[in-house]
Parts: sequence; structure tokens; C-alpha cells
Amino acid sequence: MTINERFQSAQENIADHLPQSDKLAMLKLYALYKQATVGDASCKRPGITQMVKRVQWDAWQELKGLPQDQAKQQYADYVDSLLASTTST
Repeated sequence: MTINERFQSAQENIADHLPQSDKLAMLKLYALYKQATVGDASCKRPGITQMVKRVQWDAWQELKGLPQDQAKQQYADYVDSLLASTTST
């Protein structure tokens, strides 16, 4: 399976299994997804009045320089670990 196929599969698999209450996992997935699909954040940091977008942007910015294929790999690996932990509990 190619990295793009694995990345696509991970997106499909996590959608129904990640509790919306797991905010840290959702934030990490968001940042990895953005880095994998867009690359480095080149847009301006959202203002203080947009706290959710600001936190998301900050998480994405922390991945600056990470190649998109590596972000896809990390995304898929993280989804695998999340799914493994939900099935073992």
C-alpha cells in the first residue's frame, strides 16, 4: 500500500472511531492533516479572538519543515495507535 493510499485509508477509518471529546487527539490529527495536504503554514496566525483557529494554527506551525510524505506517514501511524487503543479498552 502506498503512503497516499494508507493516508486516505487512515482518514476514512478514524472518522467514525475518534470521540469528539478527545480534543488533543483531534488537534494532533488536524495539524498532521494540514501539514500532509498543504505543507508549511504560510497564512497569517489567526487573531486572539479566534482562539480555536489560533490553537489549530499553532499546532500546525509546530510541524513546520516536516515533509508532506512524513506527515502522511505520521498521521497514518497515529490513527493506527488510536484505533488500537480504542479496540483494547
